[in-house]
Amino acid sequence: MKRDKFIIGTRGSKLALIYTEKVINALKNVSPTQVETKKIITSGDENQKDRLSNIGGKGLFSKKIETELINQSIDIAVHALKDMPSIETNGLLTNFYLKRNSPNEIFISNNNIKFQDLKPNSTIGTSSYRREYQLKSIRSDLNYKLIRGNVDTRIKKLENGEYDAILLSKAGIEALGLSNKITHEFNTKELIPCAGQGIIAIQCRKNDQEIINVLEKINDEQSRIIANAERKILKILEGDCDTAIGVYAKIDKDLVNIKAELFSVDGKQRFFVEESEDKKMIQDLSIKIGEKLKSESKGSYKR
Repeated sequence: MKRDKFIIGTRGSKLALIYTEKVINALKNVSPTQVETKKIITSGDENQKDRLSNIGGKGLFSKKIETELINQSIDIAVHALKDMPSIETNGLLTNFYLKRNSPNEIFISNNNIKFQDLKPNSTIGTSSYRREYQLKSIRSDLNYKLIRGNVDTRIKKLENGEYDAILLSKAGIEALGLSNKITHEFNTKELIPCAGQGIIAIQCRKNDQEIINVLEKINDEQSRIIANAERKILKILEGDCDTAIGVYAKIDKDLVNIKAELFSVDGKQRFFVEESEDKKMIQDLSIKIGEKLKSESKGSYKR
């Protein structure tokens, strides 16, 4: 018997609710079923001071939502793919995605000072080792300091003078209507994003065929191919939130290009691979790149 409504579980942040609204609008175009939103406070939302790895890792933003999905308190979960662990939770299926938003990184500074014009010893806020090491390779004369919290909180900390500049994803800034605050945008050649950056992921129970049939109708197939390819490299490396790795796959007609970089724990060693292949071979290419990075780095990236 068909349900008379679908319940979507999501984090309660402003950005998460905007992403969820995008999913709801897509669902309305393919199904007459009523949709209800359930806000879930995750462990990552409760603790906005400590580095994620010190309090449990990436799953802090998804575990409580997934538990409600497993317990059938919700029917669908919406996540920012970059916040999800690379290993799927038993009984769940993450294989539906909206069209990818920009994967680029953006830089916001006080007084609109350009990155190259920052004074030596200026303080840059980021919660990512990847971003820190990438920027250090360009400017090692700056100080890099942990920053946690949602986008609004981070911008407020910047404006209060706790930081001279912060680094964030363009997708989130655009969704929140804050593009006017961007001082500089880095393209994917300058800073390779984390796997899945800019992609909204939709998750359900593996045995829920009714929901699967509906989600297939709103899935963006190219985003699915790219997301699975980027996450495959993470899985091979057994990467977590502290793994300083950037992965970006791009499809152009029948060709796929994947570039990936991996940093050692101290950020002093960089391992880089970029290869292209027929898009039909994208999973094989991901495996090849993941294994190559794993072999060359010899575990130096594991904390």
